[in-house]
Amino acid sequence: MAETILAVNNLAVSFHMTDRLGNVLHSQGIKDISLEIERGEILAVVGASGSGKSLLAHAVLGILPYNADVSGTMFYKGELLSSERQEGLRGREMALIPQSVTYLDPLMRVGRQVVGLHGKQEDQRKIFNLLKLDERVERLYPFQLSGGMARRVLVSTALISEANLIIADEPTPGMELRDAVEALKQLRLMADDGKAVMLITHDIDLAVEVADRIAVIYDGGLIDTVEAEVFKGDGSDIEHPYTRALFDSLPQNGFQLTSIKEVECYAAGKNWMDSIEEQGGNP
Repeated sequence: MAETILAVNNLAVSFHMTDRLGNVLHSQGIKDISLEIERGEILAVVGASGSGKSLLAHAVLGILPYNADVSGTMFYKGELLSSERQEGLRGREMALIPQSVTYLDPLMRVGRQVVGLHGKQEDQRKIFNLLKLDERVERLYPFQLSGGMARRVLVSTALISEANLIIADEPTPGMELRDAVEALKQLRLMADDGKAVMLITHDIDLAVEVADRIAVIYDGGLIDTVEAEVFKGDGSDIEHPYTRALFDSLPQNGFQLTSIKEVECYAAGKNWMDSIEEQGGNP
């Protein structure tokens, strides 16, 4: 039986803030999320923008803002993942491929950033070659990179690490299809080498080619987890209506989803046509 690298139990994140009258306000980010990732596995986390995918990643790594309130428990290799342990593991045992290229230091050449404190230049050059980055790129500053190049540099920061848990937060937007496929292929190779990978993505059709399971998040909650294989067939094994709606919306399945209201209807477990009738025929 494979080792469980990350276990998340009933995780909830909310934010508190104070208005001009001194009233404390609370905003719910994610709620009651439970999931596990085993060694050698890629778990793809999918869902609409703002559904809480990146919050989940930041909660695991312990990089939430100061006004975040966190409840639930998380375990790394069976041991409680406290804030102190998160700090000690972050960048060593747990690595992040961030969503935003602003994570790159604008004052440091990218080659030096990728090597970091524990990498080797020969490994950095090998990884750049795999990701189709010229050797000259290591001498550039972040502002000199195109969007796709910057994304590949961010991917390389995780590939060079010895981390057992890789969290890739939207690693492929802005990349050409060939480069995106190569980046995901490298994540698959890392998983096959015994690492656990959480892949946060909108590119479901690409994710299913490398992922083992798909976790579906909607409105801050985990509503379904399925084997990636079900997205490669006719969808007959998909039970949750929202997951089925995502399947139907893929280009190879005919872009059958027609509106965000239809997505929300499926997420609530309602029949789309019944909902239209309840609204007097106005979708």
